[in-house]
Amino acid sequence: MDSSNSNEIVREFSPFFRIYKNGKVERITADTETVSPSNDPLTGVQTKDTVVSQENSLSVRLFIPKITDPTQKLPLLIYIHGGAFCIESPFSSLYHNYLTDLVHNANVIAVSVQYRRAPEHPLPAAYDDSWAAIQWVASHVNGEGSESWLNGHADFDRTFLAGDSAGANIAHNMAVRAGSTNGLNGVKIVGVVLAHPFFGNNEPDTFSPVIEFIFPSVRIYDDPRINPAGAGGAELASLGCARVLIVVAGKDRLRDRGVRYYEALKRSGWGGLVEIVETEGEDHVFHLLNPNCAKARVMMEKVVSFINHGR
Repeated sequence: MDSSNSNEIVREFSPFFRIYKNGKVERITADTETVSPSNDPLTGVQTKDTVVSQENSLSVRLFIPKITDPTQKLPLLIYIHGGAFCIESPFSSLYHNYLTDLVHNANVIAVSVQYRRAPEHPLPAAYDDSWAAIQWVASHVNGEGSESWLNGHADFDRTFLAGDSAGANIAHNMAVRAGSTNGLNGVKIVGVVLAHPFFGNNEPDTFSPVIEFIFPSVRIYDDPRINPAGAGGAELASLGCARVLIVVAGKDRLRDRGVRYYEALKRSGWGGLVEIVETEGEDHVFHLLNPNCAKARVMMEKVVSFINHGR
């Protein structure tokens, strides 16, 4: 067999991934440094990994803050990472460090979802996996699940969904699904945090070829999973939570889409409270790339305040 062209690039979607003739997928921009679960000496936050589904190799990373009262119940955060549906993971240093910081500051338990990534697993795999992870979380409501941290310390009446970029898109879709189903088994989603959300547009742009490739079954300009503010935003009214926080960045190319989502949600007839916060002069996911800068700390404080509202 002639393998002389096996390393030939047949498709490239920079800066995300390229595909070679031999089927290999190379992720171009990604945090390749992974972090093992541990006990963080600075914050006391502990982490561990567990498998949710052997069939889909679906795992989550669990985070728990330092527990001083063994009877204490804490808010539960289900976090969905970004990366254009195709790069990053809960185990990268980028997300491990961010969630450790957030769990420490907000004093919450977190479940960080490892969904199957495109292009090997085209959408809607990421949506299906995230929903499966939420269902797994719900299996702990009666204190009889497989994870002791959730059984013993999670307050399922104070559950939050959050994500950044593509993860914010997924978090939104999970909230819509939660609002239209009775399958959450006692999990009450109080709020949703959408940081620099990736949503589609009403016309072609630089992101369109990527989405068309990794989600071949969708009409990207009017499908509510990609463009929830498009086509009238009808599904927004069924959002299954009471509060939404949208965070956008002034220099982010996706900034206006977050604003469109905010405006569409206010018009939709949804009965909750929505707030939008803009960080001027910053770009997409700056808070992950430069977590110790002053504006990232302000953003962290805003998210913590949102989670602990009324606590």
